[in-house]
Amino acid sequence: MKKYTMETIVGIFVIFGLICVGYMTVKLGKVDIFGDKSYTLIAKFTTVAGLRIGSPVHILGIDVGRVERITIDQENLKAVVEIKIKKDIKIYDDAIASIKTEGLIGDKYLSIDPGGGGSLLANKGVITDTQAAVDVEELISKYAFGDVKKDQKDVKKDQK
Repeated sequence: MKKYTMETIVGIFVIFGLICVGYMTVKLGKVDIFGDKSYTLIAKFTTVAGLRIGSPVHILGIDVGRVERITIDQENLKAVVEIKIKKDIKIYDDAIASIKTEGLIGDKYLSIDPGGGGSLLANKGVITDTQAAVDVEELISKYAFGDVKKDQKDVKKDQK
C-alpha cells in the first residue's frame, strides 16, 4: 500500500510540474490561448534599421504592445510595421510613432505619442506621422572622420 502512495505523490508532482512548464511557455512566448486581447495598427517608416519582430512598443514609457511584422511597401518604398497594441489602449489618428534606442547603443523599440486631437484608430488603422531612428553609429563615424559640417555660428566663433 505504501508503494502506491509514493507513486501517486510522484505522479501528482510530475503532472503539476508539466502544467507549470506549459503555463510559463505560453506566458513567455506571448501566446494568447483564450482570445486576442489586442488590436493591430500599421506605421510606415523610411527606415527601420535595428527594429525587430517582437520589439516592444511603448507609450509614455509603458510597454503596451509588440512589433508583429515588418514588410516592404514596394509602391511607396516604405517599411511597413504592424504593431499589436493592448485593447484598452486608445490611439488617435494624430499619433506619432518613432523608433528609439534603449541607452546609447541598446536595442530599438517603437515609441508612440498617442495623440488626442483626432478620431480613434480602429483595427488595421494607419499611423501616418512617423520618425525613423537616428543612426548613432553613422553620427559617430562622421564625427570621428571629420565629415561633420560646422554650423555658421561655430565658424564665426573660431575665426575670432
